[in-house]
Amino acid sequence: MSKEMGLVAFYLPKIMTRGEIEEALGILLKKRIEATYYAQLDNNALITYTQFNVIAMINLSRNQIVEILKKLNIQDADRFDRTGLYQDYPLFIDPEIDTKFSIDNNAITLKESSLTNLVISAYVVSQSVALELYEQKLADYFEKSRHLIDSVDTYSMFKRSQMARFAKELVMTRHDMVIDLHLLDKPNILWDNEDAEMLYNSLASSLELKDRFDIVEYKLNSIKDDMMMVMDLTNHNHSSFLEWIIIGLIALEIFMGLGLFEWLKP
Repeated sequence: MSKEMGLVAFYLPKIMTRGEIEEALGILLKKRIEATYYAQLDNNALITYTQFNVIAMINLSRNQIVEILKKLNIQDADRFDRTGLYQDYPLFIDPEIDTKFSIDNNAITLKESSLTNLVISAYVVSQSVALELYEQKLADYFEKSRHLIDSVDTYSMFKRSQMARFAKELVMTRHDMVIDLHLLDKPNILWDNEDAEMLYNSLASSLELKDRFDIVEYKLNSIKDDMMMVMDLTNHNHSSFLEWIIIGLIALEIFMGLGLFEWLKP
């Protein structure tokens, strides 16, 4: 007979440290795999926290989840599923299944509720939530880049610096995705545990982490290339502007020189 254990991963809107979460919730977080800490509660409930600022809760009721979010000072905690960035995944423990686990778009089914299996499940879903944040940022980046491209015909020093800051922001975003989310690196624990590695790979494939990362990376690079082209055009306009200034100064010098010559004539 299977037992249902819900899994909810929620992105914290403000950066919190491990110590702050421990103090707010009155728990002790232990490290299990890279970038992930966990705390076991009563009734086989589990809380995990990742360094990419996602908290995941397993086998907790909605009221318990709301209570935890309130302790973390999350606004509208009782409406987290409508106002916050989160993902939930039905999770079942079924000792009667033939394989170690079964993953599909509707649920995660595990043969046993080992700590490693639960932490890995929470970790991958947390990665998916954090990746969704970057997917949402892309909409803002495209709008901002379109505005900068439309204004390329007009020149100003402010726009040049604005474009440079935006290009830097794009590079830092890609850097944060690669470093913080660990999407390109498997946790070390998987190298010694074949079953855990298979579970991780199946979950990552079901949530399309690699494909989604490639799409976000491609779009970021496209926007960055557009910005570099716009900056080249802006630098060209800047050079032309300086050339006209130099021509004007030369003409003024010639005019003043001729005027002085006429004034000094006997």
